[in-house]
Amino acid sequence: MNGTVTIVGSGPTGLLLAGDLAAAGVSVTVIEKRPAGISNLTRAFGVHARTMEQLDARGLADALVPTGRKVTELRFFDSLALDFSGLHTRFPYLLATPQFEVEKLLLRRAVEHGVTFRHGARVTGLSQDDEGVTVEFAGQDGTTETLCSAYVVGTDGTHSAVREAIGLPFPGHSVIKSIVLADVRLTEEPDRAVAVNGSERAIAFAAPFSDGYWRVGGWQRTHADVADDEPLDLAEVRAVVEQVFGTDFGMHDARWTSRFHSDERQVPTYRVGRVLLAGDAAHTHSPVGGQGMNTGLQDAANLGWKLAAVVNGQEGEELLDTYQAERHPIGRDVIRSSGGMLRFAMAHTPAWRALRTVASLTVGRLPAAATRRLLGRLSGIGYAYGPGVRRVPDIRLQEGRLYEALRAGTFVRVVPRGQEEPGDERTTIVHWASDRQDTLLVRPDGYTA
Repeated sequence: MNGTVTIVGSGPTGLLLAGDLAAAGVSVTVIEKRPAGISNLTRAFGVHARTMEQLDARGLADALVPTGRKVTELRFFDSLALDFSGLHTRFPYLLATPQFEVEKLLLRRAVEHGVTFRHGARVTGLSQDDEGVTVEFAGQDGTTETLCSAYVVGTDGTHSAVREAIGLPFPGHSVIKSIVLADVRLTEEPDRAVAVNGSERAIAFAAPFSDGYWRVGGWQRTHADVADDEPLDLAEVRAVVEQVFGTDFGMHDARWTSRFHSDERQVPTYRVGRVLLAGDAAHTHSPVGGQGMNTGLQDAANLGWKLAAVVNGQEGEELLDTYQAERHPIGRDVIRSSGGMLRFAMAHTPAWRALRTVASLTVGRLPAAATRRLLGRLSGIGYAYGPGVRRVPDIRLQEGRLYEALRAGTFVRVVPRGQEEPGDERTTIVHWASDRQDTLLVRPDGYTA
């Protein structure tokens, strides 16, 4: 049991966490209810800049970029355009790529580091004490098994069995039902920005992939109460898009469709004893802005190095409390900001639509500093965990780049050129490329220590 972690759920959040823990020498088992080889629903369509930086710190970003299209502009309600190209990052764009492309890279890394997978397994119970956690699960043949480990992390989505087993509430409410999505080809392609717009009766969006397909979808008031499991015909998607954009762009050849609803919910705590939650198991919010998968991956990046240090006996359990302190406020902020964008898109009375227009024009004229803050929150690079814990950009080093140095999975200490300082198993020593004389200690997740 000592030195082991069980992760329930093998979506992007669980896979990144599993790879991080295994790379740090932790024995990891992932329990997944889907059979082997069955991919997740690909509702996530974009990877924001801060997530790309986290993938870069794991040597994965350069492999992901060719799978997607670099989108430098998000356009809301015709009058508001947000330009990512000026962000101070190696990745000044939203990479429009299907979720399964992210999962493929993370799965390969997890397997290379020796993660064990138990597919077709459904969690049926969980108990914990001061020594560890026991998970009970049923296999595809109905046989019940148990697995004991030092810690368990639930990354098993909005209907989390782990969250239910530890009795955590998931307070909040549904904000919009029967959102429809489709990946299609378009006869008349719009420009390459990601566009979100709304009319009196509907909202819709369009986002380009790199392989000639587009992710399109939206919601219409006349279908507001349709259940998630109702069949979805491409004609319904066409109708939504045409109501908002005045054309369906000649969409055809749908390779994937989905209908779902959107909630705003968050657990009060991300940790109960030896059980932790991350990603959609801990928080869920509006899809506007494309921050769902990104927020979960950044949860995992924050938790991974901390949990590895505790399991490996390098830190006390109190370090895990900082996961709650740092990530819970970010989850809450994403719920508020994405919810605000959704409500503005859904505005249908003349008064609310007028307010939306005024707000869009006002935001479009914000000072540069305010626009940077807005883009920083959307892209993730603007978030900090407190005055002394801030994101560190990809600094040039004598040895290369900071995010290349972070691939060791250790703290990175940046010291003046010519200064010789011994490293250890937890700290990599590198040198400024410039003549700077100060010293900077960077956490494994790319924040100041």
